[in-house]
Amino acid sequence: MDRRQQKTRDAIFKAFSKLIGQKRYANITVQEIIDEANIGRSTFYAHFETKDELLKALCTDIFSHVFSDELMSEKTHDFSGENYVLEAKLTHILHHLKDSEKNIAGILSSESGDLFMKYFKDYLTELFSKNFNEIKVNAPADFVLNHLVGSFAETVKWWVDNSMKYTPEQTARYYIEVSYN
Repeated sequence: MDRRQQKTRDAIFKAFSKLIGQKRYANITVQEIIDEANIGRSTFYAHFETKDELLKALCTDIFSHVFSDELMSEKTHDFSGENYVLEAKLTHILHHLKDSEKNIAGILSSESGDLFMKYFKDYLTELFSKNFNEIKVNAPADFVLNHLVGSFAETVKWWVDNSMKYTPEQTARYYIEVSYN
């Protein structure tokens, strides 16, 4: 993707994120996204076929960084030098969700929440699969994986519903303590 295309894509993401913070996903129209991003209709459709595809791409962009094996120091947190065990990875995810609190709350509070959670769970499944050696439970692997992914996803919902009043570190620690002890 060249710089011009990336700039347009970023403008669409920014416009969509702003609108998600203001109103329900179902009530956002492609026209509103186009107007907010200051682009033409054909430009939007050159990047995304539907609003759902835009949501998926936004999730993919967020998750590809959050779930990356190579981490850099960031404004609100630094896991770059971390011995990157599962708890640190979960804390890193929570920091990114907190940084996008307004968008995440808007996404989860609407019908787009199910779609977001599906994408989120796909990434979590990959994360927990890679870290399965840290899990010491006498149960079928697919059962354990399903349980860990589902319970962390529900932990995130609970955390967002409670206005993220606990720090990412506290929330990850609570999850680890309940899930692994």
